[in-house]
Amino acid sequence: MTFYGRENELALLQKTFESRKQNVTLVYGRKRVGKSELIKQALTCSNSHAIYYECKEISGGGNVASLASLVSETLELPPLGFSTIEALLEFLFRQANKSKFILVLDEYPYLRSAVKGLDSILQTLIDRFANTSQLSLVLCGSYIEVMRTLLEHENPLYGRVDHTIALEPMDYYDSARFYSNFSAEDKVRLYSVFGGIPYYNKFIDSTASVDENIMGLLVEPDSRLENEVPLYLGSEISKITNANEVFGALAQGYARYKDILDQSHVTSGPAMVNVLDKLISMELVQKQTPINDPVNRRKTSYRIVDGLSLFYYRYLFRYSSQRMVMSPKAFFKRYVHDDLETNFIPHRFEEVCRQYLIRQNRAGKMPETFSEIGRYWYDDPSTHTNGEFDIVTKDPKGYAFYEAKFRSTPVTTKMMEEEIAQVRATGLTSYAYGFFSRSGFKGTAPADTRLISIEELYG
Repeated sequence: MTFYGRENELALLQKTFESRKQNVTLVYGRKRVGKSELIKQALTCSNSHAIYYECKEISGGGNVASLASLVSETLELPPLGFSTIEALLEFLFRQANKSKFILVLDEYPYLRSAVKGLDSILQTLIDRFANTSQLSLVLCGSYIEVMRTLLEHENPLYGRVDHTIALEPMDYYDSARFYSNFSAEDKVRLYSVFGGIPYYNKFIDSTASVDENIMGLLVEPDSRLENEVPLYLGSEISKITNANEVFGALAQGYARYKDILDQSHVTSGPAMVNVLDKLISMELVQKQTPINDPVNRRKTSYRIVDGLSLFYYRYLFRYSSQRMVMSPKAFFKRYVHDDLETNFIPHRFEEVCRQYLIRQNRAGKMPETFSEIGRYWYDDPSTHTNGEFDIVTKDPKGYAFYEAKFRSTPVTTKMMEEEIAQVRATGLTSYAYGFFSRSGFKGTAPADTRLISIEELYG
């Protein structure tokens, strides 16, 4: 299978694997995000001896025996007998005294849980062989909270990690490389549902339509990704009922803490905080504050940022009873198709547009380099209402406002003028405006207005 994206992370790993000095790299991120594939891709470019070991949820002794067998096979040695993981790791560190050697411990938290004091054992070996070993040690894991503790001051490995790769889901642009033959608007539709997880995107069938892919991978009975979300949550969260309640409220558009608590039926505030914190640490939910009032807790909102989780809870979980008694086509037509096109995808399109602006900004292609991007909270005293503008950037010249329109007809001059007038009426002073459109534009753009077609996002 072709490997897409991750150019910076791949270059970093390749550089560490070429170094003749000992180094330690931490690679972590949520399940299915592509950590293992990234490491394996980097290993294909190396000529050094390498041991790639996927730690198992078994005893410490079982892991020692399994790793020792792999070492014997890789190094073409007679069967090795080690009674402890410390003795086996010391052997590998000594091997790296002679020549470059790479050791990858994937799903490190499993081994760490099975072997008491493993962090201390590694710390001792790293320090002892610091000036003689050429070992490149990679510790990889999906349990984000556990992996982050390895970087904390209290952990024995503190100060021993040379590089950290916190692997995030791909953005809309790199994700589209998995389905490059689709139209620009269909790429937005696919990203809206399947997000930036390579494991999900690799199953997209280029010979089928967007609806057929969604049906085949998510809606039909026993489809490949049907249970991906509940299985992932079940492996990470003990009280899945509370997570289901919170996700259900978020998927229906409730974003404020009080509204989520009221709608979710979670029994208490502390329980709500715990589940939100867990979902945030899993990078499925994001806590957002207004760009113009970041310290105001009352204006803080929570949103699902993982497309597949949002789809699952908005449609499959919510209408699970109906789905059980209807054909997949009938269910999709009645409960998914129209809402997906008029609500779900347009809101996800806003995220695509934010990511486009960030890509442009990092590449130095913006008229002014911005330092912040987010939502802008406004109060309208004349109508006694408040609300948010979804895409606003801030740079040394001030604020720039952007509107994303995923509609079947072009954005007209009148629509742009009305939108700009609404912005000004709220008191937001923007020196520039931008409009993204799925269906192009009709008429002349007002002054200081940038027009961005959907095709330009993928140019």
